[in-house]
Amino acid sequence: MPDESAPTFYDAVGGMAFFAELVDTFYAGVAEDDVLAPLYPEYPDFTGARHRLTLFLAQYWGGPTTYDDERGHPRLRMRHFPFPVGPLQRDRWLLHMAHAVRASNADATAQQTLLDYFVPAAEHLRNDTGLPITSASYPRS
Repeated sequence: MPDESAPTFYDAVGGMAFFAELVDTFYAGVAEDDVLAPLYPEYPDFTGARHRLTLFLAQYWGGPTTYDDERGHPRLRMRHFPFPVGPLQRDRWLLHMAHAVRASNADATAQQTLLDYFVPAAEHLRNDTGLPITSASYPRS
């Protein structure tokens, strides 16, 4: 049985405020990206996408279950399938997310934990052809 008194990653990095800031930084880059921005159905308004990603990440890392309450099971692959996600889109997404992670106030261990999640997650959502990547092959600065 898990120790419910142990802090979650969500708590350790600062809770909802941390994830909201991470997502805001991420979408600031996406908004300027001519590859990714047009893929968003609400483009140029990212309000809904920001909300959904913030809630998803917060829940994934041990925060409130608001994402499930509002949207049900994440079903990430199914939700992203209508959008062309090939190696270029994956890499652009990772570029902006890696920047957001590095710009955050998380310590180096937490940043690495986040990147170790985001790299395979981005690869998992790829629905176009191309070679897979691993966290070891993604450039670090």
